[in-house]
Amino acid sequence: MYCENLFTPVPPEAEIYKSFKMTTRKVITTVIMLPALVLLMTGIGCNKDEDPPPRQTSYNLTVKDVLGVTGTATFIETSSTVTTIEITLNGAPVGTHPAELCMNSIVEGGPVVATLNPVDVNGNSSTNITTMTYTELLAYSGFIRVLKSSSELDVILAQGDIGGNVMTSTNATYALETVGTFLVSGTALFEKRVNGNTLVTITVTGVINGETYPASINIGSIASVGGGPVVKTMNSVDGTTGTSYTNIQELNDGTDITYDNWMEYLGYINIYQGTVDIDHIICHGNIGSN
Repeated sequence: MYCENLFTPVPPEAEIYKSFKMTTRKVITTVIMLPALVLLMTGIGCNKDEDPPPRQTSYNLTVKDVLGVTGTATFIETSSTVTTIEITLNGAPVGTHPAELCMNSIVEGGPVVATLNPVDVNGNSSTNITTMTYTELLAYSGFIRVLKSSSELDVILAQGDIGGNVMTSTNATYALETVGTFLVSGTALFEKRVNGNTLVTITVTGVINGETYPASINIGSIASVGGGPVVKTMNSVDGTTGTSYTNIQELNDGTDITYDNWMEYLGYINIYQGTVDIDHIICHGNIGSN
């Protein structure tokens, strides 16, 4: 009996196989799960460390004085205090070309608020702006222009409104009818800008090359010709092109007026031959609620 107690009973073969099978299964499961766990942890780490791409907005630069020149101006939020303005120009003459960020809209013109780095021979320019943030620039009422050269600053290669001056797709067109025997007629297009201002484009036929024709918006309607006073003096119609462009954000008396206000305004447009008075109206048309 003493000798028999020195030995541990040997388990049956079935129990040995069962134990081996369970151990093997655990090892295989661990080997399979380990790479997946590593990949999951790696993916989580990458997503956590990866920065979102910088915000950016592009504006079109269209031809002005030199045919075939187009481009873009892209605003990139480099940091919370720095915005990079990148200009790409296509079809420009050989050489470097001065670039500027200006106040107001293209139609109005305005002073330079930032001199940008010149567009190089490859048609590229990059400038860091620190005086305004990215958000401020997207709301700014300004425009960018690229000039032909430092010795030809009056020749504009391309230009484009930026920020709040960008045009929306909201617009309204009004007919302009001839008065008397002048045979001048056309349309007045009201377009809404992002900032709520209005670009009014007058297009007429029947005018004379080389002449200019004053234009105004009056209160009232054409039913009583000349019956209402001038509330907004617009840019004169160019007789050569038959067009006039006016950016409107306020009336002559300084009252602010938006595109939405114009849509409800009780008024009409007059175009004159020479003097701005009732006897010289050659074309007119109701606008707004008329």
